[in-house]
Amino acid sequence: MSRRTALSLLALTAVSTSGSCGTAGAQPAHHDSRGKGRAANPVVLENMLDGDSGWQLAGVRSSGDVTRQVQGYASRTSVNVGESLDFHVSVAGDRAFTVSIYRLGHYGGAGGRRLLTSGSLRGTEMPTPPADPDTGLIECDWPVSWTLAVPADWTSGYFLAVFDTDDGFRSCTPFVVRDDGRKADFVVVVPFSTYQAYNFWPADGRTAKNLYKGYVRPGKVGGIPERAFQVSFDRPYSGGGMPSWSDLDIAAARWLEATGFDVAYASSLDLHEQRIPAGKHAALIFPGHDEYWSKAMRDSTESAVDGGTHLAFLAANNIYWHVRFDPARDGRRNRVVTCYKDTPDPGADGNGPTCNWRKIGKKHSHAEQRLLGVQYNGMLADPLPLVISKSRHWFWAGTGVRDGDTVPGLVAVEADGWNPKIKLSRRANQTLLSETPYEDRLGRGARVQNTSLYETARGTLVFAAGTFHWNLALVDSAYTDVRIQRATRNLLTRMLVGSRA
Repeated sequence: MSRRTALSLLALTAVSTSGSCGTAGAQPAHHDSRGKGRAANPVVLENMLDGDSGWQLAGVRSSGDVTRQVQGYASRTSVNVGESLDFHVSVAGDRAFTVSIYRLGHYGGAGGRRLLTSGSLRGTEMPTPPADPDTGLIECDWPVSWTLAVPADWTSGYFLAVFDTDDGFRSCTPFVVRDDGRKADFVVVVPFSTYQAYNFWPADGRTAKNLYKGYVRPGKVGGIPERAFQVSFDRPYSGGGMPSWSDLDIAAARWLEATGFDVAYASSLDLHEQRIPAGKHAALIFPGHDEYWSKAMRDSTESAVDGGTHLAFLAANNIYWHVRFDPARDGRRNRVVTCYKDTPDPGADGNGPTCNWRKIGKKHSHAEQRLLGVQYNGMLADPLPLVISKSRHWFWAGTGVRDGDTVPGLVAVEADGWNPKIKLSRRANQTLLSETPYEDRLGRGARVQNTSLYETARGTLVFAAGTFHWNLALVDSAYTDVRIQRATRNLLTRMLVGSRA
């Protein structure tokens, strides 16, 4: 890759420095970050095609967990180009339905493109399985309703399968299309393990469980005593089918593709199953709330850093719970997320119990800050301004900020901060790019949020935004901010060209 080509990204003003990627009529920057000529980047080419906003659930008759007009799930979290993916769908009243496949990105502000729609399919109403009395596992065993054969020429991305009934109800389910044969600059790792941990399906007043809660009695949601220890990918996502916090991942995808970066996509299961070869990509981007990690996921990521692969975590509360991926009842691998948290884990193996990472080993040897540079330290009742520090650092170049300047509403939901008692697991120079005081809404007192960036001795960068609203500043939202857009662009461009004095 040409250093000059990569450095030229900083000079481009299209989209990310002059406005957000959701701006109507904006077009992606036509550069190729691999230095192979104008518009050679397949993501740029893809986003030059006509977009379609039909993927959105807003303004349609969305399916619900009580009536379950139409809901479905995919047989895997990701599929490689040229392979096939099954969908399992339940339709109330056995009505006809269709499946439309959308790829999400920029597309001139539409946010997605419809690639195909199935013919009319015969729907069948499927049963809601009971929760396992010991683990709380809710696992559907619905037959295949439709199979998608992914063409070999599709561009890797964040995809939605949208299910529409003939009487106008809609739901969806997300999946990733990979391109294992292509060496993209960046790989975006979509946090499907965390999606499933939060999935409260079916919220019908009596059945649902996730890794946080369940029903204490009909119509009354309980808490920790009622939660599940295991959750299955073999079930729809609650409500209309968009997982909790998926808006963060979609915002990142839209901005990255609007800006013209060369990106490919994978799921957290791909990281676990080692489908992301070490050293193949300049950086791994973790776009959203990525809280639930297996040891294999963490080992792969630690090895990637030690091998020179950069990391960018664009949200907060990452790598917090250690999980195990277990097989489905029929033996299919890695279809169940297991996390006992503070309850003794009867299936603990050589990787340790499925509990908080900080409780594995001695003296916080596995605390997430060892890799991330910061770690989860609290929750916020309302969004607060991010307070900028180290404004002379190259990260903030071109933004015009000074120490003490603020970015409205950027620190929100959950925050990360630096703990001086926990050392990084490798030699590095660390910079805290924000110092935002806040009060923990759970009554745990005063806290400080930090955005962190460290550089290892060999020049590898690890970035952690430390807040949930970072990605929302990149796109059209209540928190759009051109300074955060420019700083994020500075970061990714530096990851392409390597460290410089």
